[in-house]
Amino acid sequence: MIPKSEWKDVTHIFVTHGDIDHYWHTDRVAEASNAPVICNKTMVKNIKGKTLMLGPRDKGLAFTTPIKKLHTISVDETIQLDGMSITGIKTTHGPVILKLGPFSKTLHPGPKERAGWGAIGFKIQFDGKTIVNFGDTLLHKKEWQKIKNPDVLMIPIGGRIIPNTMGEKEALQAVRIMKPKLVIPCHYNCPAFFSKKYNPADDKMFKNKVEKMGIECPIMKYEDEIII
Repeated sequence: MIPKSEWKDVTHIFVTHGDIDHYWHTDRVAEASNAPVICNKTMVKNIKGKTLMLGPRDKGLAFTTPIKKLHTISVDETIQLDGMSITGIKTTHGPVILKLGPFSKTLHPGPKERAGWGAIGFKIQFDGKTIVNFGDTLLHKKEWQKIKNPDVLMIPIGGRIIPNTMGEKEALQAVRIMKPKLVIPCHYNCPAFFSKKYNPADDKMFKNKVEKMGIECPIMKYEDEIII
């Protein structure tokens, strides 16, 4: 979604998990921009003395890709980078259902499956603001109670039918737990696998319920900007 002409302007790359649709150009953008990559420690292995990331375009769990500027983090760990305080947040990617006509295959995240590999969320504190991005995840009520009033919460809502993330109902529970100032719903109504709405969600209903809590909830479209 980011044009190649803009890759050089990227300052930091946060990897929420290793699914190829989220991760395909990571090394290419890092090379074009010289931006550091921040990811879960499980996205990296030391092989014959070399630190290598999970290959963005490799099949399966192949660790083949060197990254010049690499910063790894674990859940509940905090690192300092370029004036930012970055904390890893517990997330869990749900099962991925691939459909082609009458045929379907379910990929369950696990120790031998790439789907959802390296899942982690980020709490990013910078210049007096706090931004939380979960990537693709199911609900974690207990673990997220420690997150209080972030300025921005980016949260998936498209898991009602394809349960690889939270649906609207679970995402609303997460919003009530954290009470952010602004919520950006994401990962829904995605074009994929010959479908125009692979992860269907009712964003208008979600927005309405969030705003009844006194919380801003813009529905962003391609090229929209938010200044906080």
